[in-house]
Amino acid sequence: RPSVRRGIGVAACMHGTAIAGLDMGAASVKMNDDGSFNCLVGGTDIGTGSDTVVGQIVAETLGVPLEDVIMYSSDTDMTPFDTGAYASSTTFITGGAAKKAAEQVRAQIQSVAARMFNKGYGVVVPPEQIDTVEYLKHRPAMPDSSAARGEVKPEDVRLRNRCAWAPDGRAITLQQVALFATHTEEQHQIIAVASHMSYESPPPFGCQMAEVEVDTETGEVTVTKLVMAVDCGVAINPATASGQIEGGNLQACGYAHCEEMVYDAQGRLHNPRFGLYRIYSADEAPELQSILVQTYEPSGPYGAKAVAEIPMDGVAPAVANAVYHATGVRFYQIPLTPERVWRRLKGIEDKRWLIADT
Repeated sequence: RPSVRRGIGVAACMHGTAIAGLDMGAASVKMNDDGSFNCLVGGTDIGTGSDTVVGQIVAETLGVPLEDVIMYSSDTDMTPFDTGAYASSTTFITGGAAKKAAEQVRAQIQSVAARMFNKGYGVVVPPEQIDTVEYLKHRPAMPDSSAARGEVKPEDVRLRNRCAWAPDGRAITLQQVALFATHTEEQHQIIAVASHMSYESPPPFGCQMAEVEVDTETGEVTVTKLVMAVDCGVAINPATASGQIEGGNLQACGYAHCEEMVYDAQGRLHNPRFGLYRIYSADEAPELQSILVQTYEPSGPYGAKAVAEIPMDGVAPAVANAVYHATGVRFYQIPLTPERVWRRLKGIEDKRWLIADT
């Protein structure tokens, strides 16, 4: 239609990662007899996928798949302390604690495994074997003194594919390590607890882009597309990170475009019911696209920093800039409702926000 104009807007933004010197999280990691691990954290997964991400951090540290890490979170009767799931902190703080605990467990496993290798445990696994654990199931678990080939130090042991590996190519399963530790010699539970806080708050950076259509006759703004590029360090889980960006973009689009509590000059609320408060539904959502720009953050677990809140920061200015691109008129107040846009385009002052004369 002749009255509809299109515009593109861009905004740059940054945020923080946790609250430096305040946020603290703790985690415990325990090795089970079957070679799996229990990880207890106080940080709560409020839909962000933090249980998955923290589990991935533990799994990466211990050389096992994610399904071998059993996560427990949020139960204050049994889990360690955590300041809370806020301030874009869970991966950075709770994940940092879980990584520390897993590293301590890894060191204990390396120590036990080195002792086992030096006693002749372990079988050389041919390179063509894909499933190492299945291969070792059918090989003798008892020590073979002829297999020992020089002293193996704990720091020489590597963990991968659910096994501990000696430099000479011998491998033992983590289940064998767990059973040896608890039942065979110098029996003890392989377990560790760690806490993490940081005096650093490395900022994620974002570039937000918006495409809009503006009907200059009615003031109606339609957001057709949102694209955001985010530097969140190393994305531990790209799928959940992208979900955070898209979800945050849509929520921010609501407060930029349509979410409003309407008061008159006397302070009376004119839309007191949920049915009168406009939020986006799934069928109204614009096209969403997220771009992960990978960098490495030295202070974060495996290079990660925040991603949760920065998707909220750039949408409103990007949409306002897109409306300016379409109409040539600047907007400094949100949401960009049809009435507000129409009044601004027509040069009519919006007095709803003015305090009544007393």
